[in-house]
Amino acid sequence: MADSQQTPKLPGELKDVPGWFPPLDQVLFTWFLEKQRLAGDLLELGVYMGRSAILLGHHLRAGEAFTVCDLFGGEAPDGANRAETSKSYASLTRETFERNYLSFHDSLPRVIEAPTSVISGEVKAGTCRFVHIDASHLYEHVRDDIGAVREILLPDGLVVLDDFRSEHTPGVSVAVWEAVLNRGLRPICLSTQKLYGTWGDPEPVQEELLAMLRERTDVGLSVQEAAGHRLVRARAQKMQAPPFPRSRHYVAPAAAPVPAPKPRRSPARRIAVDLLPPVVTRAVRKVRAR
Repeated sequence: MADSQQTPKLPGELKDVPGWFPPLDQVLFTWFLEKQRLAGDLLELGVYMGRSAILLGHHLRAGEAFTVCDLFGGEAPDGANRAETSKSYASLTRETFERNYLSFHDSLPRVIEAPTSVISGEVKAGTCRFVHIDASHLYEHVRDDIGAVREILLPDGLVVLDDFRSEHTPGVSVAVWEAVLNRGLRPICLSTQKLYGTWGDPEPVQEELLAMLRERTDVGLSVQEAAGHRLVRARAQKMQAPPFPRSRHYVAPAAAPVPAPKPRRSPARRIAVDLLPPVVTRAVRKVRAR
């Protein structure tokens, strides 16, 4: 009898890890992480199954620290957050995240299993170069996450805010644009799903980014001005995810079997069969079949 508690399939490639991390954002994460000249730590608030954390960990430099924070199905701080967690993340466990992450890396990041409201007390101010905020979708939580991250980031550090424009996450939209209009956050670029910004000067990195994007044929690009901000908008056009090292569990697909060549009759035999009466031809074929 089959075991009802089947072992989950281990990921062989990054695309095998469940989650929402489109190819365009994988390209942008990789480009920003590799281009950053300042030294500093990495932080992710909200990890789900680990797809973006796995990519972040791949760009961790010597001497840097990587911290992730998530409830992992633990007790939420309020009723609205509990409802959100039970609806969208009921299957999320710390064990699943760690299993996926260790499929691609030799060691785990620092894992904080708690609400993101604790992060100011866990990560020192002015220490991070790159932060990804992808935790709660509730306005109050996102607003507080943005406030905490502003203190944690280095002056020219980069923050990425997920779901800033999704129809089902209006609280994120309000918190993000409030930060842009009233709290000093300056957009660098917008993808379909994420806003990339800084509390430093966005122009130098924005110019480099524009030069890179204009050379790609798989990115649609537009530049707009709004409320004193230059908004670089990128959208994928049949884009493939960038190359990423395969996990230790990767198994190459088996090669398709090569069909055996069909036996060919000599021209003399074909002519003989064609010229024989049908009744004789059938008899010959029956003998050959036996």
